[in-house]
Amino acid sequence: MSTVEYKHDGTRLVGYACTPADQGTFPAVLPIHDAYGVSEDMIGIAHRLAFEGHPVFVADVWGEGLLPREDSEIGPLIGAMVADRGRWLGRIAAAHQTLSQQTGFANRKVVLLGYCFGGSAALEYLRTGAQVAGVASIHGGLDLLADGWSAARPTPVLACTGSEDPMATAEMLSALPNSMTRSGMDWQTHLYSGTRHAFTSPKAAHSAVPEVVAYNPVSAARAWDATLRFLRATTS
Repeated sequence: MSTVEYKHDGTRLVGYACTPADQGTFPAVLPIHDAYGVSEDMIGIAHRLAFEGHPVFVADVWGEGLLPREDSEIGPLIGAMVADRGRWLGRIAAAHQTLSQQTGFANRKVVLLGYCFGGSAALEYLRTGAQVAGVASIHGGLDLLADGWSAARPTPVLACTGSEDPMATAEMLSALPNSMTRSGMDWQTHLYSGTRHAFTSPKAAHSAVPEVVAYNPVSAARAWDATLRFLRATTS
């Protein structure tokens, strides 16, 4: 269990590696963080996954191990990535490559697991041709996805979303499965009632905009159970 430094295009990135005590055959997991970076919450998820038997490498998309402290920092960070998708997806690819170089990770299938912004990143990486064994997006912002899935490779996909998430509207939730079907994806979507954006994040329990962002422990538990089932279905 340790931080791991790697680089993309001259920028230092600081990920986090976590391996299980029992080196079984479960797939490795590449979590992609939410707007708050490789925070204690993301490291906690890594440890929970390792406890379940998965080697885990948490990607750093913001760079330099940045941990935004104020919500005012988040919009510019996300906007900069959306404006430069080559850099955004290049950082995901760099994490993917770095994962394969870690002790205990080689020759394993890899599943991407993204939360919020990370869920958008995981789907966008898939849309543009990622070679992974699966993608799980938990309350990913579907509004950040670009059009066109012709480069996508058929891959199992899990998307867990709140029914009242303004960043994943009914129109977006209809368009995404249609695109995935045309690309040959084996997809499943879980839609949770009375649930808004960022529903798994403890930080959202004190949201200043609860009509947009709100923690929902019931939906969070359902999404976690769905994620573990999805991972179990993807064996090495």
